Formats: sequence, structure tokens, C-alpha cells
Amino acid sequence: MDKPHLSAELINHIEGEILPRYEAFDKAHDRRHAFMVMSNSLRLAQHYDVDMQMVYTIAAYHDLGLEAGREQHHTVSARIVREEKRLKKFFTSEQIEMMADAVEDHRASCSKPPRTIYGKIVAEADRIIDSHTIMARTIQYGLANYPALTKKEHIERAVAHIKEKYGEGGYLKLWIPQSDNAARLQEFRTIISNEALLVENLKQIYDEESTANHA
Repeated sequence: MDKPHLSAELINHIEGEILPRYEAFDKAHDRRHAFMVMSNSLRLAQHYDVDMQMVYTIAAYHDLGLEAGREQHHTVSARIVREEKRLKKFFTSEQIEMMADAVEDHRASCSKPPRTIYGKIVAEADRIIDSHTIMARTIQYGLANYPALTKKEHIERAVAHIKEKYGEGGYLKLWIPQSDNAARLQEFRTIISNEALLVENLKQIYDEESTANHA
């Protein structure tokens, strides 16, 4: 990951104190996910006149609210940004508030568009449109949070979630035209539209993930 114009002290804070907190989350939201969103954010931000340190920090903090559960994690993440005293060393009060807004606006199910370009960047960076990754993350989340479900119930839950979020008319929105997410989403929708193929893929991933969990 390129880190242009970033303070070494800020990088040390993020990598030493923030990213390790992601290790407590499920596989779909672990440190690798945070790192990917950070890398994607910095890449997309190159198309805009924005503060790279803000972009980097927003991406690093975007899912920390999972410490309090998934349902309101975006608002909890925003509160963490606002209450993080260390950030005052690097940013003004106005910048911190803008970063908190961006973190709060990143969630895919948010009914309103992000308020700033910073929110659009992290929201787009968080939309990792890769069919296998999405299906794997959906199964991983189900295994971590609904362990009592049968295989059949896990597959049904995954199909319903994927259709609701990524299918035609789904709630997922894309914000950055320079991203290749739109083309990837259309490719994924060819799988979604063929439910037998979608189920076959999910069953294979379920078998792999459940075996790994019991290894």
C-alpha cells in the first residue's frame, strides 16, 4: 500500500494501536479487510483534491464500531473518531468532525448518500466487488454469528442477503466513477441471476469454511 504524504507518527499510531483491534472481529471484517479498504481509499483518493492523511485515517477507523456490535457499528465508529484524543495531534476539530461524518456514512445500507467526498471514497473502497470474496464473507459472517444454523439455513441466509444487497435493485450504491466496481457488480449479477449457480458456489464455500473452522 502506497502511503503518500503521510506522517510517520500517524502511521505508527494506526498500525500499532488501531489495526490490531480488527483481530477481534470476524473474518469478513478482520485486519486484512481494514488494510484493503485503506489501500483502496488511497488509490481512489488520487483522483480528488483531498487530504491523504484524512483518507487514510477514515479508512483505518471505519469499522472499529464493530466492537459494540454490527447493527450500529457505523455510528459507534464515528463516535470513536470524535473521542480519539490522539487524532487531535494530527487534525483540526473541523477535520475530525468531517472524518467522523465519513466513517458514519460508509455503511452500504445507509439510506442517504455520503455527505462529503471523504465519505464517498471510504464507502466505495469498502465495496469490494469480487464475487468469491463477497460469498466467502457472507458465509464467514453467518458461521461466526449464527452457529446454530444448519448448512441449508446458512445457504438460504446467504442467498437472501446477497440478493438484497447486490442483486438488481439492491441497496448497494456506488459513488466513485473511477472505480471498477460497477463492471464487477454486473459480472456478479450474472451469478446472482442464476440461483442454482449461486447456491452451488455458496455450498462449496460453506464446506471449505466449516472445515477450516474445525481444523
